[in-house]
Amino acid sequence: MKFTAEIDVMPRPELLDPQGKAVLLGLEHLGLDQIGNVRIGKHITLQLEAENEEIAREKVEKACSKLLANLIMESYTYALEQQ
Repeated sequence: MKFTAEIDVMPRPELLDPQGKAVLLGLEHLGLDQIGNVRIGKHITLQLEAENEEIAREKVEKACSKLLANLIMESYTYALEQQ
């Protein structure tokens, strides 16, 4: 079976986000000072094959926890869809 995982990796809320802060300052310089907060993360799309959804989820969890996210500073969520 083929699956697509849409993964979002974001900095943990309790940590500072220097990229988000830089973008926020840039937006303020553009006159968009109504924006209160910016957090910058990454979006990853994986296409994978697995025997069933449970195995696909295990593979995505392993990819996220071992490679795609630094669990000390980031958290992740994902949606899995069968193709």
